[in-house]
Order: sequence, then structure tokens, then C-alpha cells
Amino acid sequence: MIELLIGVIVTIAVGYFIVKGYKPTGVLLTAGISLLIITGLMGHTVLPAKLNSTGNMFTDALEYVKYMLQYRGGGLGMQIMLLCGFASYMTHIGANNVVVQQFSKPLSAIKSPYVLLVAAYIVACLMSLAVSSATGLGVLLMATLFPMMTAMGISRPAAVAVCASPAAIILSPTSGDVVIAAEKSGLPLHVFSVQTVLPVSICAIIVMAIAAFFWNKYLDKKNNTPMERVDISKIEVNAPAFYAILPFLPIIGVFLFNGETIKGLYLDIYTIVVLSIFIGAVVNYVTRRFDGKKSLEDLESCYQGMADAFKGVVMLLVGAGVFAQGLMSIGAIDNLLHLAELAGAGGVALMLILTGLTVAAAIATGSGNAPFYAFVELAPSLAAKLGLNPAFLIIPMLQASNLGRTISPVSGVVVATSGMGKVSPFEVVKRTSVPVLCGLLTVILGTLVLVPMTL
Repeated sequence: MIELLIGVIVTIAVGYFIVKGYKPTGVLLTAGISLLIITGLMGHTVLPAKLNSTGNMFTDALEYVKYMLQYRGGGLGMQIMLLCGFASYMTHIGANNVVVQQFSKPLSAIKSPYVLLVAAYIVACLMSLAVSSATGLGVLLMATLFPMMTAMGISRPAAVAVCASPAAIILSPTSGDVVIAAEKSGLPLHVFSVQTVLPVSICAIIVMAIAAFFWNKYLDKKNNTPMERVDISKIEVNAPAFYAILPFLPIIGVFLFNGETIKGLYLDIYTIVVLSIFIGAVVNYVTRRFDGKKSLEDLESCYQGMADAFKGVVMLLVGAGVFAQGLMSIGAIDNLLHLAELAGAGGVALMLILTGLTVAAAIATGSGNAPFYAFVELAPSLAAKLGLNPAFLIIPMLQASNLGRTISPVSGVVVATSGMGKVSPFEVVKRTSVPVLCGLLTVILGTLVLVPMTL
């Protein structure tokens, strides 16, 4: 258990230094590299199986940093940079102000920003059907819905929390987690996802929306958080009304293509965002009466937005990824698995233990997939020993892994959205904590009511 103790101590130290105002990127990188080196000193493998060792534990730790730079920078990092660049460009050419002006008119009748917050949260949850990546969805929402939410009077921390939390509950019946969970439960995918997971998910989303309403209202009042509702008459609009459609082009593209071939055309999220920037640039060029010089100067705001995203968001994701690998390499997750195996509890108690361990691992590593994939392997054998229905154990674990990620200050979605919103990851976690807790309780109760304990 020494590995688990080391992991807990380092995790507490990370939280302490970040709270004390140390730069999170440097803290996470330092902690992650330290854990990887300690892993090597303890005789464990530093790198995951897919990477080749350099022959030295110290350079292995640096090798993983290089891998994360390539992986985050070229994959999710590029998506984040493109979306941040797109958002900066939309602000620069005035499209975001047009959106705020157009939407403020019909929404001005709704006096409570918290009602708007609930509506935005439900829309964001529906978006998870089209975007499977929690971080990708969070960044997409920050680039599109966030400016409108803050302009309509939703506080900045509350708006960031909305963008960070829609993937906390799984809705998509075809997501990778659901497919694996169905296989381990021994149920057909459509039966598992539609008849068991979906009803629990819908109940949890409703409860979380209600909790978000009251919790954010309480925190805003307690902390005297600035509310930024914009006076429509004071909005400076120097772009035509049809520009209101431009900020939503990535969302429209995601729903139209969703990574699938439509009429022989295949577009993923990266190409969709590039296409959105291209369309915006062409529209801006025509609107500016074919002034090529000025149109190209406007595009500089897009490149600057991408650079700011790399500095403020992508590097933070690299640090979080190195830290998570350090925790997993040293054996902290394996120790949690061992605790689960030692638990000689009854059906309900075992379900609660596995759910709690999954949440703890998700919070510590910032990953929803890794803890679930590790713990779900235990469920069928444990269920067989006690004569339980595997789905009774697996469904809460499935949801708990995503819920735990949403309250982890080192998770990709929290790091990315907080960085774009210029608020502390801990402030985002504070905002999501109570809704997540309510969602977790709903998932557990929903499982007890809707899923048979035994076969």
C-alpha cells in the first residue's frame, strides 16, 4: 500500500501548492515527473506498454513528457487551439456581439439568469450526443455558448461550470464506455444503453440541473460574484445581423456530419472548425467589400487566439496528463483495485465500494476512462462470486467515472474550460461539486430502483 500512500501525499501536495498560487502547469509537471522517477526507483515500469523505454528511468520520465506534448499538441490540443482561435476571430469581427444582441431580445423576458443557466445546461447535455469527448465538448461550448451566457447575466464561474459538466452523465448509447459496459454486463448494447442506462441518465440530468440552479445562485450571492448581464442598447455592433450564424458554424457542422460520411463527405471536428474559420473569413472578406489586406489582418486574431490557448490551456493539459500517468505508473490505481477485491461485502455495499473507488480514482487522475476501464474488469468476477447482476455493479461505476472527472481539478475538461474562462480550476470544481454529488446519489438510487440486483 506504500504506492497508494505516495500517490495520496503527492496529490495533496499538488492541491496545496495550486491553492497557494503556484502555477498549476509547473506544479503538475513537477509532481508527475517526480512520481515517474519514484516509480522507476521502486522497480516499476515508468512508461505505458505502448511506448518504448529509453533505457533510463529519468529519461523515461522525460520521454513521457515528450509523448504528451505530441499527443496533446497534435490531437486534442490542436482542437482546443483551433476552437480558441475561432472564438477570438468571431469576437474580433464582431460576430459574438451580434449574437448577444440578437438573442438578448427574446431572452430579456427571462429575468433570472439561473433559468437561462439551466436551459444552457440542458442544451449542453444534448450536445454530448454529437461530441463524445468531454474536453472537446467543453471547449466547443466555451467557444460558442460561453460568451452568450456571460452576456445574459450568468456569472463567469457558473458559465464555465456549465461548459465543464455536460459529459458528467452519459447519454450517447454508442459511446466507447457504454459499449464496454454492455459487454461486461453480458447484455445486448441496445438493451443495456436504452433500457437501463438511459432512464438513470435522464433522472440524473434533471436532478443536476435543479441542483445547479440553486447551488450557483447560492455561491454567486455568498461570494458577491459579478453578474455581467449586458444592456442591449450599449452593445457596440459593427457587423451585419447575419453574422449571428457564424459563431454557431462548428455546432451546426458537428450535428450535420458528426464524424460520419454524408453524401460521400467525411468531416471530423478539426476539419469542421477549419471550415468554419474559412467560411467566416470569406464572409468577412465579402462584407468588407473585398478588402484583402484588412481581411487578412483580421485573421491574425485567430492565430493569436491559438497561441494563447497553447500557453494557457494545452500546456496545462500536458501537465495534467503527466501527473495522471505518474499516479497510474506508481501503482496507486492497482492498489485501489486490490482494496476492491478485498472487500467481502454484500451486493449493495459492494456496489457502493466500487462506485466510491471509481470516483476517487477519477478525481485523482482526472480521467474518466482509465479508472472505469480498470475497475470494470473486476465487476463480472465479483458479481459471479456473489450471484449478482453485473449491470447492477457496472452502471453506477460507468456514471461515477464521468462524474468524478467533472470534479477533478486536473481533468482535461476542467483544465481546458477554466483556462479559457480565466477562472481557477478549483472554482469550477466548487461549482460542479454539489450538482455532481446530487447526480451520483441519483445514479445510485436509480440503479437500486431500476436495475435488478440479481439475475
